[in-house]
Amino acid sequence: MLSFETEPDVAPAPPLVSVAAVRNIHSFQGKPKLNPYSEETRLMLAVRDNRDKRAFGKLFDHFGPRLKGVAMRSGLSSGQAEDMVQDVMLTLWRKAHLFDPTRAQVSSWLYQIARNRQIDILRKENRPMPEALKAESETTEENAADTLALDQEVSALKLALAKLKPAQREMVEKAYLGELSHTDIEAETGLPLGTIKSRIRLGLEKLRHELDGIRKS
Repeated sequence: MLSFETEPDVAPAPPLVSVAAVRNIHSFQGKPKLNPYSEETRLMLAVRDNRDKRAFGKLFDHFGPRLKGVAMRSGLSSGQAEDMVQDVMLTLWRKAHLFDPTRAQVSSWLYQIARNRQIDILRKENRPMPEALKAESETTEENAADTLALDQEVSALKLALAKLKPAQREMVEKAYLGELSHTDIEAETGLPLGTIKSRIRLGLEKLRHELDGIRKS
């Protein structure tokens, strides 16, 4: 007879998946939405493929203040920073067809455009480029690589979860995405503790297998 008394009440971390990837799956009610891209990437693709003005407006609202803040910290005046933001976002609209989500994140693409504009402005005024601007470029590139890797990991996890049996997926989602203990799940669902632990164990085994297959494909 199997005994689960020695198993921890809180499930171990999902195999082959980082904690950051798990935390970046926002909400799973029933079957997960299989979209491998971030919200900003989806908006950018809507601009690129459909010339979606509403999506462009959302991107402007999101990135505009951030771009202005970066520009002002790099030595531009408020007026210069606002002009630069207008220029950068207009470039995004005009050159949206060049965006490739497999090569760069929207943020890294925009910040690179902004950095080039800042350098042009500083050169026209015969001002040296601040060290902060040089350092920021390096940081942006590193962050872009990390973000792209995380997006790919989140995508793989979503696809793998979708292939689990519904009962197994529900238990795995509650344990990891909902961060519930086994006893919490028992109280919420009314299922026996042994059933909950068995479904989580089988679900994780299947999840590992599916992740292996996705990453090798």
